[in-house]
Amino acid sequence: MPSATLALPLNTAQPHPQAANSALSRRLPSAHQLKQQLPLRSDLAAQVSQHREQVRAILDGHDPRLLVIVGPCSLHDPHAALEYADRLQALAAEVEDSVLLVMRAYVEKPRTTVGWKGLAYDPHLDGSDDMHAGLTLCRELMLGLLERGLPIATELLQPLAAGYFDDLLSWAAIGARTTESQIHRELVSGLGLPVGFKNGTDGGVAIACDAMRSAAHRHRHFGVDAQGHPAIVETLGNPDTHLVLRGGHSGPNYSAAHLAQARQGLSQAGLAAQLVVDCSHANSGKDPARQPAVFNDVLQQRLDGDRSVVGMMLEGHLFDGCQSLGKAPLQYGVSITDGCLGWSATEQLLRAAGCKLRAAR
Repeated sequence: MPSATLALPLNTAQPHPQAANSALSRRLPSAHQLKQQLPLRSDLAAQVSQHREQVRAILDGHDPRLLVIVGPCSLHDPHAALEYADRLQALAAEVEDSVLLVMRAYVEKPRTTVGWKGLAYDPHLDGSDDMHAGLTLCRELMLGLLERGLPIATELLQPLAAGYFDDLLSWAAIGARTTESQIHRELVSGLGLPVGFKNGTDGGVAIACDAMRSAAHRHRHFGVDAQGHPAIVETLGNPDTHLVLRGGHSGPNYSAAHLAQARQGLSQAGLAAQLVVDCSHANSGKDPARQPAVFNDVLQQRLDGDRSVVGMMLEGHLFDGCQSLGKAPLQYGVSITDGCLGWSATEQLLRAAGCKLRAAR
């Protein structure tokens, strides 16, 4: 008699016990829904548009001021963020003839392995990852910053999150680890604001130059529409991209020789010589106390005639340094990610820069 053993069809194989739970999902509001819930008032929309034009004018050389993107490495406490904004706005009014201050409103943080991913992900700082509350809180906070008259900036890390905030931003960055990403280049191609691509983690500028050229072109790509539905997205290209130098594994890249090398790379790629120098990260050896020395070195290069330097970035908070998220209670006004320069030193540095630039006119 033939064997009674039966072979199971392949599609009835039992999954690994953990496979069914490997990816769970909870629905979020669409970007359109959140924007309706927390709308951008017409007066603030006009303010954002004006600030974007001011940044563009600096990049293009039509505005002689220095662009400075400054503020906390990441926002984690709305009260401290708004206090910082109040102080920064007062300083911005003092130096507005020579410096355009843009506040960092970073709500996403790239992680090498694991860790706190930012206010948009974990607003309660407890690992609960309440992203619905995070998106709402971040948009509320950014609107509060705009109400203080400040232009704001952020790093665009998760493309799906960009649509929740893109109408509020006057400047954005693409980080060193994502500059090579096709998805991020396509995203930037459809944004109506200036965007800086950071050099690769190796310190070289070729990847960023490729990114800028890609983002300047039209694209059709997979994405989502404002209602959150899968869509074919068609973009027109972004003419307002530029290079951000942040150092690399081999060390800083803000010296005169490094800047000349960067200009050469941009020229060979057919790109304008517009440089923003990030005074933190590898350029300061991740030591916030060294940021003023980097800032002043680059500022002097500009004062000596290097007009390719159009801007700089600083990581600053109310107080110096950083703290571990695991410690309780958290110290008010101190970063929980990268170490920052305290307000006193930041104010002194920017006020002095304003005076030097004013005297050089």
